[in-house]
Amino acid sequence: MRGSDGPRPRRSARARGPGWEGLAARTSRRLTTTLRQARLEIRNRLTRAPVTGTADVVVSMTSYGRRTAAVHLALESIGRGTVRPRRLQLWLTEDELASGLPAPLRRLRARGLEILPTADLGPHKKYYPYVAAQERHTAPLVTADDDALYPRYWLERLLTAYGSRPDEVSCFRANVMGFSGDVPRPYAQWQACTSTEASLAHLMTGVGGVLYPPELLVDLRTLGTGFLDVAPSADDLWLHHAALRRGMRVRQVVGRRLDFPPVLRSQRSTLTRENVAGGQNDRIVARLYSPSDLALIRADSRDG
Repeated sequence: MRGSDGPRPRRSARARGPGWEGLAARTSRRLTTTLRQARLEIRNRLTRAPVTGTADVVVSMTSYGRRTAAVHLALESIGRGTVRPRRLQLWLTEDELASGLPAPLRRLRARGLEILPTADLGPHKKYYPYVAAQERHTAPLVTADDDALYPRYWLERLLTAYGSRPDEVSCFRANVMGFSGDVPRPYAQWQACTSTEASLAHLMTGVGGVLYPPELLVDLRTLGTGFLDVAPSADDLWLHHAALRRGMRVRQVVGRRLDFPPVLRSQRSTLTRENVAGGQNDRIVARLYSPSDLALIRADSRDG
């Protein structure tokens, strides 16, 4: 029975303890993401505005399986940016194309999205088909993931960084390759980058979006499909190694790693878990980086 003073006041999430506070924050983020997705769904159904623009850059992504049912949300988030790319591309395998395009992708295609066929190259589908198809590269390439909602400033910020340092790879998320003596630490122990300094030790991670200068695209075209033998499941490591061989540093464009909200309906891949927790990345690092490569990275890391 309640006393004469009436019902007890509800305690705030902070007063209930850190568990409640974390739950409240997660619930708030999920609600914000749900509302943003709803706006993007409405945009996809109602607008005829082009998703491409005049910026001299190509944005490329890939998708597969059930994720193609939600990839339009990631594409819409890019298409409503403050800067829009000259070309926006989605690469799908022949099997994906044969099964028919979802209506949201057909609507995007009518607004400028290029939907193109590719062999199944795993995560390398997001960049290599474009790289191989161009005999000359004069514009940068930006890769994006199919399960992230990108903020409106996303492409503009990457292009601003490229304008300042066109000889670097620019990204929103990077890890720092750590060492125990001369040997790389296990990939799971590499720390998130918290610097805007450029370094050969910074490994760009694709989910945040990465800009690759045209000179590196030329190298990637020359390297061909060697990644199928060395790093079939780890495009980030293959791309970092190609940049390293050119002496091209990686710069995170903000001083902390940004985690853009995920597409809530997307089917999360097990690839990252297999690469990190399963030790696959460590085996690829051992195959890919020579002792002289690792010496360059260590020296650049110390200098930084």
